Amino acid sequence: MKRLAQVLFWSVISAAFIGPGTVTTAASAGARHGLDLLWALVFSTLACLVLQEASARLTVVSGRDLGEAIRERFSRGALGVVVPIFVLAAVVVGCAAYEAGNLLGGVAGAVLATGLSKTALTLVAGVVAFTLLWLGTTHTVPRVLGGVVAFMGVAFLLTAMRLGPEPSALVRGSLLPRLPPGSPLLVMGLIGTTVVPYNLFLGSGIARGQKLGELRFGLCVAVVLGGVISMGVLVVGTAVDPPLAFAALGQALRARLGEWAESLFAYGLLAAGLSSAITAPLAAGVAARSLLPRTPGRPESPWRYRGSWLFVLLTGVGFGLAEVQPVPAIILAQVLNGVLLPFVAAFLLLLVNDVGLMGEKGLNGPASNLAMSLVVVVTVLLGALNVSRAVASAGGLAPPTESRLLLSAAGLVLVLAWPMGRAVRARRRGTG
Repeated sequence: MKRLAQVLFWSVISAAFIGPGTVTTAASAGARHGLDLLWALVFSTLACLVLQEASARLTVVSGRDLGEAIRERFSRGALGVVVPIFVLAAVVVGCAAYEAGNLLGGVAGAVLATGLSKTALTLVAGVVAFTLLWLGTTHTVPRVLGGVVAFMGVAFLLTAMRLGPEPSALVRGSLLPRLPPGSPLLVMGLIGTTVVPYNLFLGSGIARGQKLGELRFGLCVAVVLGGVISMGVLVVGTAVDPPLAFAALGQALRARLGEWAESLFAYGLLAAGLSSAITAPLAAGVAARSLLPRTPGRPESPWRYRGSWLFVLLTGVGFGLAEVQPVPAIILAQVLNGVLLPFVAAFLLLLVNDVGLMGEKGLNGPASNLAMSLVVVVTVLLGALNVSRAVASAGGLAPPTESRLLLSAAGLVLVLAWPMGRAVRARRRGTG
């Protein structure tokens, strides 16, 4: 029962990253490239597990969550002001972008399921999220979301299994990395929708009072199950031709599997949207509470936490009432999160190698450092690819070739590797 409780508790991480953004990005990948990009979800699931374990272990070992550790260990000179504010702004903006996609996608699922108006459903979803966030705590909300994640997983996995993909194609797509033409942006989105930067603050913030062994078990099972659900969504996406639209995907499933498949997809999308619409503001509040400086001797104001999640929630409701098209907005939010991820992952890598924070026994081992370094390298590489394309497009220039982009991004990684390696070694020696 303890282990089951841990899995349900840590399902909040799955609830956060399996939102309409995951449904949209993974289903778009399936619609455009079949099963060829399953490997990106395998990688991003493992990367999510590595980084979430590190952020939670940071709290258990040091007694400080990720935001507090960043504020404390990067407090010298101008960095003490710039770093926390930059990270907080990045997290809150990322949460707001994500929240817009959460509510837009969740309402799209509710429209398919109920036929009610978007405006009414957006307001209802906003009120439900507001009520739970106002009355709940950072420990009660995750438990409430456990059942929602279970329903969501059943909906998408059952639909994927009924589509009957070939086992050999599943294995090839999962184990053989490929980048078909036009896929780098989607790969970035798949990573950004699974390894969500704000989840690192959320996971670290709710890890207080946990035992490391139990925490690792619950987190591992919850994240892996979340990754499997995301892969099921990609398989579901192979049932429709691009460009992806929720209604078209529902109709395609209905034509191939029956009316039940369209209804199950609609309710699964609604569950994904509602769960993530609660976790994104929750994470923003946790990050604000830990990153912003406190006045010694004065109690912490609850509006530091509530004001942050309220801003994020209202942003999502505003986009929903404006009836922005959900699919483009959601994919843009995933790419934004993917660009922010390397910065947060790099800070985390430095912190779990800081002997003054973690002690000799709590420091990252060689295997963990290798895994985290690989995550940072891949996210920097993909981020550089997409930023280069965006700059070229904004300037009206011809997009650079894939080979030139890869060489430029690889050069950037090599330039950053030396100072990053030196910073890690200095912190392990206690001289950083």
